[in-house]
Amino acid sequence: MEYVGQVPAPPLDRFVDDVYCLTGVPSHRLMTVPPMPSAHLFVNLGEPVRLWDSDPSVPPAVFADGWFMGVWTRRFVFEYPRRVRLVGVHFKPWGMSPFVDMPATELRDRWVPVDDVWQRSLDRIRNQVGDSTSATETLRLVEAELLSRLAGAPPRGLGLVQHTAGRLATSHGAVPVGALTDAAGVSGNHLATQFKSHVGVTPKRVARIYRFARLILSVDALRPVDWSELAHTAGYFDQAHLSKEFKDFTGHTPTEYLTLRRRFPAEQGFPPMPAD
Repeated sequence: MEYVGQVPAPPLDRFVDDVYCLTGVPSHRLMTVPPMPSAHLFVNLGEPVRLWDSDPSVPPAVFADGWFMGVWTRRFVFEYPRRVRLVGVHFKPWGMSPFVDMPATELRDRWVPVDDVWQRSLDRIRNQVGDSTSATETLRLVEAELLSRLAGAPPRGLGLVQHTAGRLATSHGAVPVGALTDAAGVSGNHLATQFKSHVGVTPKRVARIYRFARLILSVDALRPVDWSELAHTAGYFDQAHLSKEFKDFTGHTPTEYLTLRRRFPAEQGFPPMPAD
């Protein structure tokens, strides 16, 4: 598959990591996606895609159109169709807040159809992004849609969340939550409330996700891996703590994950975790 993405221009870059087009034939149909510090918007322009939650009580979903996904705290499985044509937005953890008029907790670990959030907009977006539209033009149209949806005034508390979550991002989750509250001059309860409203999860959970993202992206599958050293560098208490987090987030032990990475070398973007 071909991934064409770009970081949007200001002011969207404060809320969005990238806007992208994903097209072509996937090398693997089923992919495991662990918790990552991101929320998502997908517009499907091809065949339906399927998603399975790792929580067995949640029924699978089929998406022929478009959907929003908030920050996820557990893994899910994504099934690509035989040929893919997707347009997507990777929001920063707090980035969806000024674009949707709903608490982020309602999107945590959930997928919601686009028209449930932006009423009567999906057909218009899909009509604009026709079969002949280039990737460059598609990305421009998506950015224009986001700009039109950006709230004129930031929601209350978003500035606090953006600043403190930004510190978690740059430190890869290493800044203690107590240091964040002290620097911001707010209580832990207040900060947690604002994070739940704009991110969907607490600062502690965001830190945990950033820490894991740093860990998994630092694995060089072509060389011997010192898991104890990686655990220390990423801020885990010990290797047993790392192993438990790995199993919770990916469904694999570190050794199993390394074997998988060596079977399926990483391409551009996130390291592959085929589920089939």
